[in-house]
Amino acid sequence: MDINYIHEPTDLQCGQAVLAMVLGLPVEQVAAELDNYKETNLKEMKSYLREHGAWVSDERVQVREKSELPPLCMLSLETPRCWHWSLYCEGTFYDPEHGVLEDFPISGRRYFWEIRL
Repeated sequence: MDINYIHEPTDLQCGQAVLAMVLGLPVEQVAAELDNYKETNLKEMKSYLREHGAWVSDERVQVREKSELPPLCMLSLETPRCWHWSLYCEGTFYDPEHGVLEDFPISGRRYFWEIRL
């Protein structure tokens, strides 16, 4: 799967950027359709993906190592600053704040929800 990296437009729009990357949409469109330009919550994230034809797991799974991740998933990470949404796809992390990475951004607790398109 090809992911086009999107940097979050503001410090509060990591969720919108993750949704835009997964679905191949402009982040401005995602924010407008959600009518939310601030933090997104899990319910918004899952509903938006499902409304756009994606399957999202119901279960939140705690993860420690990259090897435990499914091919595509959204991540909720406890970073030094805040809780933060990020995206993992086939071995690469697409983090709206920190860029394209080979491993998790600096974070404590980490959870994922699998996504299938």
